[in-house]
Amino acid sequence: MTSQAAPPAAIATKGKRPATRLYAILARDARTGVVFRRGPSRQVQLIRWDLRDDTFEHGQWFKGRIYERRCDLSPSGKLLLYFAATHRAPYYTWTALSKPPFFTALALWLKGDAWGGGGMFEDDETVLLNYLPDGDTPSFPLAEGFRLKPGMQVKPCGQWSGRGEDEPLNTLLLERAGWRLVERGEGEARGLKAPEIYKFSKPQVREKDGPGGRRLQMLLRVVGRAGKPFYGLDYRVVDREGAVLVDLPETDWADWDGGDLVFARAGCLHRLRKSRFRDYADKGEDAFLRLHDFSDARFAPLEAPYAAW
Repeated sequence: MTSQAAPPAAIATKGKRPATRLYAILARDARTGVVFRRGPSRQVQLIRWDLRDDTFEHGQWFKGRIYERRCDLSPSGKLLLYFAATHRAPYYTWTALSKPPFFTALALWLKGDAWGGGGMFEDDETVLLNYLPDGDTPSFPLAEGFRLKPGMQVKPCGQWSGRGEDEPLNTLLLERAGWRLVERGEGEARGLKAPEIYKFSKPQVREKDGPGGRRLQMLLRVVGRAGKPFYGLDYRVVDREGAVLVDLPETDWADWDGGDLVFARAGCLHRLRKSRFRDYADKGEDAFLRLHDFSDARFAPLEAPYAAW
């Protein structure tokens, strides 16, 4: 386990570093989470986060694309369900179960394209797979050589299972985590050749309740920007009356951890403790505790310490 120290795979390089993007998923019933560290764009590292002491176990790398908004962590935090793509033989795209911080698949479902895919956990023993059901009694065959552990079930992911791309699964995951849509936003589609696919003139706003009447807001301003995060997000914390307490522009991810605010920006994870919210007015970003800077990490092969369930 490591905290402030860089992982063994981290190697300093000369010249401009590729941008680092972070996205986290927190377990519902345990003080643990996972962090997807992306950068360069086709390299992703999986990291296990122990929220009890903010230490990190730096795990496997994947050369390809992880669709993090179609991934989920089991309530206990022991299993990860993820949707991955290399867009080349033999699998092209697939959904898999693994043990964080490793991508090595315990179970794998072939997909082949990026329509649908991924899923969510109903509980620790039940996977809701975001694939089109096959008939009235759907079955979801595993890829050759894979199996589920005894007792695990697989079901379709709601009435729209297998439809869409990040949506509607991303919304299902956000709603389960306590986020609610408060403003749909206004904007226009720009087209695939434009600098952004969709730009909001009035942002879409979701919010999640925190302690003491505080609310964490997620503001979506643009989708599909060239050379930048696909989702252009700002976050902020407001009080009961809507006054802004903390402003977090251009932030990749944020959530509540108990009464604390945790967030990812510019390759770093931060925490603002609930006892220091008032400090932000005077100290600004000096009130934040930087948990770890992941921007120097570089690809290194790592074998999982297991071969099966």
